[in-house]
Amino acid sequence: MTERVVRSEASVGVLQAVIAYGLWGLMPLLFVAMAPASAFEIVAWRIVVGLLFCLVGIALTRSWLRTRSLVGQRRVMGVMAIAAVLILVNWTVYVLATTTGHTVEAALGYFINPLVTIALGVVLLHERLRPVQWAAVGLSVVAVVVIAVGYGQMPWISLALAFSFGLYGLVKKRVGGTVDALSGLTIETMWLTPLAVAALVVLGVTGVAGGITFGSEGWVHVLLMLGAGPATAVPLLLFASSARRLSLSTLGLTQYLTPVLQLVVGVVVQHEAMSTSRWIGFGIVWVALLILTADSLMAAHRARRTVLPRPAA
Repeated sequence: MTERVVRSEASVGVLQAVIAYGLWGLMPLLFVAMAPASAFEIVAWRIVVGLLFCLVGIALTRSWLRTRSLVGQRRVMGVMAIAAVLILVNWTVYVLATTTGHTVEAALGYFINPLVTIALGVVLLHERLRPVQWAAVGLSVVAVVVIAVGYGQMPWISLALAFSFGLYGLVKKRVGGTVDALSGLTIETMWLTPLAVAALVVLGVTGVAGGITFGSEGWVHVLLMLGAGPATAVPLLLFASSARRLSLSTLGLTQYLTPVLQLVVGVVVQHEAMSTSRWIGFGIVWVALLILTADSLMAAHRARRTVLPRPAA
């Protein structure tokens, strides 16, 4: 592969990553626009429509055989069931947060997610950290404490999002070389669809949380609800494609676009309050992320120097 082709692939990968993380960052605007639908109805339709979108995608890409072979593997299905539960928790908490005026707290969750992922790797996978990584994780703990003291309670939404997505990533890592993005999302939504249908039935029969609004708020609202499927699948597929083209260090630098946009939406669009303790807490997290990013880039540079052959004397 020539240097020009490599650069072209990298450029495509960066563009895909920026679009994926940008769409994820602007997702709160979509959920708010779905009002008066409750978070539970939004998540339920997101699952049902997401499965239909994935099935169309599989048909267009003619990947039925690959997906069917994965469905026949017990281990893969078991791991994907766990992943489905974790992503359900993540989606539900996230939609609840963004539709009830806690988008800033959701943004904090995704800012600290890389640090939580590192901590989970130490606890669950017994990974060893470099001193700089320990410092970054320690700073994130300090940030959470500062925000908790100023807020008067623990930022449970942030922690729930960070840990659910961190655990989701670890679970998916176990089948990462086996399950592609489209098949993975299809299997996850297959597991969750019975729960989603049951939730819609309960909402419709009992009227809890406002009942079912789908079809009763005009055609624009219907289109927005149906858009939850593509909005779920498209960023994930773009991300999966970019991950194949980019180094982890480059991909890691783009991931902060999501919480930055979430923070902007929360503060500028939804007018959420940013107390002094919140700004201090976010500032500490940003310092921790800068330290972590710099350390990752230096580690990647050292690894490349080790791999590259020395010139002949």
